[in-house]
Amino acid sequence: MNQIKPLSEYQPVIIRLEDVEKIYGSGNTTVHALDKVNLVIHQGEYCSIMGASGSGKSTVMNIIGCLDRPTAGRYYLDKVDVSGLSDEELASIRNRKIGFVFQQFHLLPQMSALENVMLPMVYAGIELSERRDRAREALIKVGLENRLNNKPNQLSGGQQQRVAIARAIVNRPLLLLADEPTGALDSKTTGEVLNIFGELHNSGITVIMVTHEPEVARQTERIIWFRDGQVIYPHLTPQEMLEVAVIS
Repeated sequence: MNQIKPLSEYQPVIIRLEDVEKIYGSGNTTVHALDKVNLVIHQGEYCSIMGASGSGKSTVMNIIGCLDRPTAGRYYLDKVDVSGLSDEELASIRNRKIGFVFQQFHLLPQMSALENVMLPMVYAGIELSERRDRAREALIKVGLENRLNNKPNQLSGGQQQRVAIARAIVNRPLLLLADEPTGALDSKTTGEVLNIFGELHNSGITVIMVTHEPEVARQTERIIWFRDGQVIYPHLTPQEMLEVAVIS
């Protein structure tokens, strides 16, 4: 009897890493941050990347986000080999196809929530009126319709992270990358932020989250486990992750 494939396997491949290596230093100081990593993520998946400190999870996130290049191997994003693109081409791809959310919110303190969310669209060349409309729509989507004109110092940590999420999705990216997005939040606010990520995933956005927190990873559908620069477990369920965490 044939095994039924997960729904994601019928979706287009949005990320493909082929024998990707990342090497820092040389000679006795050489560090293999990534060692022949092969990984496929389909459109619409909700994944978390886990592993101990130094396992390679942040390095692979930087490569997936076109913030860094592999030393060797190929990286295909939305069927385009981005491994050897110029800095300018990578910047264009980041702006058009990828949204970023970090542990630190990186909001500009002199700007309102609305203005912070409008900023990526300036670089995309979108007209002012549309920038305002889309920024307002994104802030409403994350529950901040009453905080459009507040500056970051007038917002709580959770509200600032919501602004950062709105900014990440305002260009309607194919891919949302989150690096420890709940690391600076309390448990209640963490739950609220994870609910937003779940809603974004349900709307069709591919979400990849780096986290060291098992309770956060369990909210995703697929856990990718790194160790010593390699993918040890490419497709763990939240239940399987608990067993791996005990033996790793």
